[in-house]
Amino acid sequence: MASNTSEPENQHGKASAAGNLAGGHVVSARATVVGLAAIVLWSFMAGTVRIVAEDFGATLGSALIYTFGGILLLIFRRPVPLREFPRKYLIAGGLLFVFYESSISLSLGLASTAASSVEVSLVNYLWPTMMVLLAAAVSHRHHAVLKVLPGAVVATAGVALAVGGNSGLDWHAAAQHIAENPLPYVLAFLGAFAWSIYAVFTPAWSQGVDGTSLFFPCVAVALWIIHFTSGEGLPATMPGPLAWLFVLVAAASIGGGYACWGYGILHGSMERLAIASYATPVLSTAASAVLLGLALALPFWCGVALVVAGSVLNYLVTARK
Repeated sequence: MASNTSEPENQHGKASAAGNLAGGHVVSARATVVGLAAIVLWSFMAGTVRIVAEDFGATLGSALIYTFGGILLLIFRRPVPLREFPRKYLIAGGLLFVFYESSISLSLGLASTAASSVEVSLVNYLWPTMMVLLAAAVSHRHHAVLKVLPGAVVATAGVALAVGGNSGLDWHAAAQHIAENPLPYVLAFLGAFAWSIYAVFTPAWSQGVDGTSLFFPCVAVALWIIHFTSGEGLPATMPGPLAWLFVLVAAASIGGGYACWGYGILHGSMERLAIASYATPVLSTAASAVLLGLALALPFWCGVALVVAGSVLNYLVTARK
């Protein structure tokens, strides 16, 4: 996890973050690399969460993961005192963070079939595209959105192909699933939109203060409420040590990823991180395949090629300033 910054560095971060959306952001290459590490850590999220859910159940597993993750963050990356948080960031940023995490957990839990879960995950993975387009829209560069749109379309198509599995997505069946049970899809879409807003706007709102370690335990509280109101309760037989080890691995992966991402978006290159975020679903699918013993067939690799092509297109566009 990213370490706490010293006071001079924090003050520099405040000045940098304040100018991020105005085009005057002084980018730290080190912070960008730290932000990129989040994408690697998040790649283990889906596979480990799936394993934890099989042992503890979906809602209890998520609550345990975020509880342990919150504890790890409070130990290794203590938040600054509440009085140092800008009010706008504390309220708006905190609500966006908690809403995103809770909506994703709920949407996956409400998905009625395995196919629906894949479709809901794909809706969630629209956040990199939303983030790229939103970052371009607030960059104040001429026709920025139109310039990144082709790369965004290509990369999003690649994500759909890679996440869709070996047989690909059945779009007719997906439309039927949405009509029959629209709530998880709506929640996933709203969550993706909320996360793109958080990632793009909180660097300016936060004035260099990172609230990840404060927001993360709030997500844990929300997930415990969701668990106990769902009526699932506790498992009849408590899982063994290996299951608890996967809880810790998932907590470290997710919590560490958010710590790195928070530092990266505050002090690194938002545009580079937005483009690189397309790798998140691809790496997640690959890591899940390894953890769950699944084979990766041709559609996945074709999707990877499209994601790379779309990302390169957007990189070339943003490089020409």
